Amino acid sequence: MFDADSIRKIIPHRYPFLLIDKILEVKPGESVVAIKNVSVNEPFFQGHFPHRSIMPGVLILEGMAQAGAFLLLHTTENPESAFMYLGGIEKARFRKPVLPGDQLRFELRLLKFRLGSCKFEGKAYVDDTLVAEATFLSVVGDREGAQ
Repeated sequence: MFDADSIRKIIPHRYPFLLIDKILEVKPGESVVAIKNVSVNEPFFQGHFPHRSIMPGVLILEGMAQAGAFLLLHTTENPESAFMYLGGIEKARFRKPVLPGDQLRFELRLLKFRLGSCKFEGKAYVDDTLVAEATFLSVVGDREGAQ
């Protein structure tokens, strides 16, 4: 299990854009399970929407992509010096709204990783209910070049 400090050592995201709180399980080269606790205090709830708070779908996708980045970088030899660039999102579907107080569980599986590019599929759950899913395309690069 990896806590927030461990996550920040691997992926470069920071508040308010770090959208995973904990890694429950990682199998390098295979899969990852991550958690995002959705608090009523999230800054995006001020405008999305003031009278019916719903987590924006694009941020659910971003959380999945960050979990995928953790998986992908943990699959490389030097995860703290690598960087993942998101190249595309396919087959994104939103099944149920995510509300304050929910706990998102991101489950991602690496489908292909060759020559620095990869494809992985992600699913987001609240309890046992599938709330979103997508396939992601990305490229691994050097973190120095990203700064």
